Amino acid sequence: MKKLTVKEIEPQGWLKRQLEIQAAGLCGNLDRVWPDVRDSKWIGGEKEGWERVPYWLDGFIPLAYLLKDEGMIARAKRYIDKILQQQCADGWICPCTDQERKTYDVWALFLILKVLIVWYECSGDERVEESVYRALRQYRDHVRAFAPTGWAAARWYECLVSVLWLYERRPEPWLLELARILKISGTDFARAGALWKKVDKKWTMYAHVVNAAMSLKSESLYRRVINRRDAPVSDAIAERMFGLLQKYHGTAVGHFNGDECLSGTSPIHGSELCGVVEAMYSYEWLLALSGNAVWGDRLEKLAFNALPAAISPDMWTHQYDQQVNQIACTVQNEPCVFNTNSPDANVFGLEPNFGCCTANFGQGWPKFALSLFMLEGDDTLVCAAISPSSVRVRLGNVPVCVTVDTKYPFRDTVRLHVEGEGDFALKIRIPASAKECKLDGIPVLAENGWLILRRHWSGKEQLELRFAFEAKLVSRPRGMYVLERGPLVYSLPVGERWEMHEYSKDGVERKFPYCDYHIYPTEEWGYAFCGEDFRVTELQFDEAFQTNAPPVVIEADVCPIDWGTALGQPNVCRETPKSRKPLGCSIKKRFQPYGSTNLRMTEMPIADAEN
Repeated sequence: MKKLTVKEIEPQGWLKRQLEIQAAGLCGNLDRVWPDVRDSKWIGGEKEGWERVPYWLDGFIPLAYLLKDEGMIARAKRYIDKILQQQCADGWICPCTDQERKTYDVWALFLILKVLIVWYECSGDERVEESVYRALRQYRDHVRAFAPTGWAAARWYECLVSVLWLYERRPEPWLLELARILKISGTDFARAGALWKKVDKKWTMYAHVVNAAMSLKSESLYRRVINRRDAPVSDAIAERMFGLLQKYHGTAVGHFNGDECLSGTSPIHGSELCGVVEAMYSYEWLLALSGNAVWGDRLEKLAFNALPAAISPDMWTHQYDQQVNQIACTVQNEPCVFNTNSPDANVFGLEPNFGCCTANFGQGWPKFALSLFMLEGDDTLVCAAISPSSVRVRLGNVPVCVTVDTKYPFRDTVRLHVEGEGDFALKIRIPASAKECKLDGIPVLAENGWLILRRHWSGKEQLELRFAFEAKLVSRPRGMYVLERGPLVYSLPVGERWEMHEYSKDGVERKFPYCDYHIYPTEEWGYAFCGEDFRVTELQFDEAFQTNAPPVVIEADVCPIDWGTALGQPNVCRETPKSRKPLGCSIKKRFQPYGSTNLRMTEMPIADAEN
């Protein structure tokens, strides 16, 4: 399937509002407040000249264009202009001296080429193709003498994004040669299975959670480049890799623990925010390359749960690590519960633990918006993920506009307004979590996750899809359970008190609204499920992930138990409770979407039966 761009897709409803919040928050202002972006070597400054500006632009550029914000577009163009102006005569584009090239980690090259492509797809800037051509041609010669090392060796497949893009425009054999050199020289994560089956508390490149998330698409992307065909590409290797990550490190929200390296299935170990957005990007590619609907389900689960949970509701601060069971966000005592991250990794702030997530988290929502629709062949529009939006394309010779009017995943109904006169097809992904799907009131069956409507369309038509979702407990390791309904995971929210910390570190200010926040619980949090009688209540909402105004809640029966805190950590719950014996009568508690929580209990046991 072919991805679309900001020229065809327009977010609406709650998704557009989420992008507006992001633009008003840290991602939309990072070039104003953070020296590593504001004063970067990429634009002639003296600060970091490696991954941070490319990371930021990768999200900021599509965000600016999706919102049609001319001021943001102008700010992005300033960076692109400087980057293109500084490209060397031989094609080298990264900001370093000739002497530094031998040791420069070209992971930044792979990133900036992706950014230039995003800029081209948004702006149509005619300078980009020649710039990418010259940079890749130079790198083909460079890599013959200096094989990729460090992060570039672990992330070689990210360069395939630009190789594929350029080859589709200039099918020259040296590009395929470069792809093969990269694969031979880089880390083969497809063979990392045995290493992923354990938790190694030492930092290693092969167990790094972001590398794992990125690498899922490596084999499928490589096959797409080498095969040079538009036919679906096998995702069998990606599926095997994903299965290993889920079995040995999977979390209740569909991601995998990595704080910073893979860290098992414990609900108190963390998941790095960079890992979330990079897994989403991998799933977007795998969905497009393979056509397998399961990647759309996995993409939505991360977008609707793990992504918003790690970012404050105003999107000015974020966590480095999120915990599935998170009773506080404070600086932990040493040694902290994280295997390879620092004690402050789960506080909300400007750059807790490390600044990569500060620059990188902004790609999550814009790229998700750009993956809602894809094209298959000349006459099929694919609704690959579901969120309020509209798309304008030509299918064959027919101009088509489809508007998705929905509050999914917080509601069960999706209305599609279709405008187009002629023969074409709509291919709609039906969530695997739906027990039943009705089209205009009539039950329909999806084939391999897809509902295909191929016929003659007459002007303006409206379709209504209604999903049947069931609230249920899903088992987790250690005899724990999680409450799910549709693509949403539900958590028991914990009352919270925010404590603001303004300070400077290494010459970088943390001040309101991008200061650090420590969050403390204000109520009890140790409970167990004691029944499966669930009541769903839909609530009015304007913004999808506000903790004090969730779009939907589920009432469930719970009882207090003796849970306890982790050894030496008064603000971290134990991995499992001390006892599952009820300490009191059953009470009703409201669970809300995981993405609408800061402090929460998500994995909980079923209370022991009373004698």
